[in-house]
Amino acid sequence: MDIIYVLIPLSILLISIAVLVFFWAVKGGQFDDLDSPAHRILFDDDDEPVKPDSASSTTDHPPTTSRKSDD
Repeated sequence: MDIIYVLIPLSILLISIAVLVFFWAVKGGQFDDLDSPAHRILFDDDDEPVKPDSASSTTDHPPTTSRKSDD
């Protein structure tokens, strides 16, 4: 029976924290637009990646040489 004196204030504290977090999220605009993120996935607006030219990639970066040491 003594545990009820701990559980009731603890539950009131947790509920009040949850309510404060909810109002903070509403004030911050988390629930302003619920529909467009769900519809955005349906549209394919990704651009094709640009492939670099083979001529410009060889002139921009000199060839690398690997050195092996004889141990």
